[in-house]
Amino acid sequence: MEKITFAGNDGDNIDFYVIEKTTLGGVDYMLVTESEDGDSDAYVLKDVSSSTDSEGIYEIVDDETELDAVGQVFAQLLDDIEIQ
Repeated sequence: MEKITFAGNDGDNIDFYVIEKTTLGGVDYMLVTESEDGDSDAYVLKDVSSSTDSEGIYEIVDDETELDAVGQVFAQLLDDIEIQ
């Protein structure tokens, strides 16, 4: 499982493990978790970076409609997990 490190707003680094990636409507999304093994919360991250940014900028998706749509795509890609 791919491990990625994000710089948090407070300057601390946050490690996530990428479960799956997808593109929907031209926007890149990642389904990530904080733990490589076992059960833990999962988050959907959305790429909000522009073409002029030197690094990717991601934010947690919190819009219910968008989260439902992306969650359905991830659920289809990953038959063995339940996304709520």
